[in-house]
Amino acid sequence: KSLASCKWRILFYIWWGFKIRRLRSPISLLAPFPLFHEPNATPMSKIELMLSRPSRVYRRGETIEGKIVTVLTSPISYQNIVITATGTVNLQIRAGLTGMIDSLYGVVKPIRILKKSLQVASAGKLGPGKIETPFSFTLSPQENDTIATFYETFHGGNISIQYLITADVMRGYLHKSLSTVLEFIVENDRANLITSPQLLEFVSFYITQDTQKHQLLPELLTGCFRVTGKILTQCSLKDPITGDLTVEASAVPIDSVDIQLICVESILAGERFITDTSVIQTTQIADGDICRSLTLPIYVVLPRLLVCPTLFAGSFSIEFHVSITVSFQSQLSKLYPKSDLRTPRPWMAMVTIPLKVYRT
Repeated sequence: KSLASCKWRILFYIWWGFKIRRLRSPISLLAPFPLFHEPNATPMSKIELMLSRPSRVYRRGETIEGKIVTVLTSPISYQNIVITATGTVNLQIRAGLTGMIDSLYGVVKPIRILKKSLQVASAGKLGPGKIETPFSFTLSPQENDTIATFYETFHGGNISIQYLITADVMRGYLHKSLSTVLEFIVENDRANLITSPQLLEFVSFYITQDTQKHQLLPELLTGCFRVTGKILTQCSLKDPITGDLTVEASAVPIDSVDIQLICVESILAGERFITDTSVIQTTQIADGDICRSLTLPIYVVLPRLLVCPTLFAGSFSIEFHVSITVSFQSQLSKLYPKSDLRTPRPWMAMVTIPLKVYRT
């Protein structure tokens, strides 16, 4: 009886499985076929852009060469393949920098620098496997572009100057197009480059209790301190910021000496400029108490993409400052171990010097 029952159960499951497969019921979890088919999806498709220069650095008038690499598991047809190069200045005012009325201008219309389209291939078909489609175009403005100058690539907190190359494989209305984006870097024209000066321009600075505008600790006021030195005021993007610093006298032990590179971004919002400062990088040149009358070298390398030539462009500007901060040892400073060096504290003494950046 048990064998007969098992045989009938097996026959019943076989019959039920064939029935479900034939009906392809959408509510069945045993259906071996997909319930829905997405016509826009391309199985295992990959597309990427590759430029001939690994650095991706170009200047105005130069030719940008590269190739579109597609990797497909099955052939696809397309209407055309288009390359588009764009360059924009994105202006964004961070929240908290303006009032309620000025917040309406928080998003400023982007400034277009470049927009150029090029048809690489007309209608055709891409076979399976890896296929490379070459392209090339000249980096030059269009006739209808309002801005003939290419600003250098820059990524800041409120201002971003970015250049992108987009590759699109157009496949028609019922199919999803393949697309990829790659950023390339633009530097100043060779005609606008500045020759490096024979003599570097240094500015002397000194830090004492009389030069500070914020409140200091009582022990700093009673005991004198004096820090002197010199630093570059004009610097090429290819060269480091150099100088020296000497602690001539200090009654209170010194905790550290830091050099901060500060970016000052100004954006025209409405009828006035809104300015914001941000720290690009901090370099510690001394840790702990320093021997008096000992000259310390200053050597700061400028970071790529976060620093560009000093720029004044009407509706926005980008400037840079160098801040030298001397922190003294105190019990109060131990309560704020992660305090911002830009904010004046009673145990800090600082000086800020404008820095002009250019490209040679």
